[in-house]
Amino acid sequence: MLPESIWESALELQTFLQQHKLSFVFIGGLAVQRWGQPRMTDDIDLTVVIPFGTESQLARTMLNRYQSRHPKPIEFALEARILLLRDLSGIEIDLSIGGMPFEHRMLERSSEWGVPGGGQIRTCGAEDLVVLKGFADRSQDWIDVENIVCRQGNKLDRKLMLEELGYLAELKEQPELLHRLQSIFDKSN
Repeated sequence: MLPESIWESALELQTFLQQHKLSFVFIGGLAVQRWGQPRMTDDIDLTVVIPFGTESQLARTMLNRYQSRHPKPIEFALEARILLLRDLSGIEIDLSIGGMPFEHRMLERSSEWGVPGGGQIRTCGAEDLVVLKGFADRSQDWIDVENIVCRQGNKLDRKLMLEELGYLAELKEQPELLHRLQSIFDKSN
């Protein structure tokens, strides 16, 4: 179980984003709590989907409330499409700036989930979390993918995951990501 403060920080962040009419979805470790094997995480990952060209405006809005973890936050946000932030309680926030078609579809498929201590946060769906984790392609991400596939079983839309990851793997020029996901599916049958 995660410390209560991370849920409080997520709810506070969600309220702030809603007040600014920003479209967002929690991903990463918080979404893993919902769809996979719950594990410790000490940060908040989310994607905010905005029109291209409005990244500086988003960065300024977020920096009015949250501290930057990068010396040049706006420049870094424009280059890397991520804002590295910290809230007043010290919780780190990795805010990905979305705008690609997959991110729009992920947002449409997201839903509310009740968190410990009360309240609800908007998380990505299990399939989109698998796609994000597969695309990130780190050891812990593949462990999370295996746990999600195991826990969610036949409820998952495997075709959707392969299509979405296929598109992203092509952009990344790493078709082996699809083979790795398919092998996880094969093991789970």
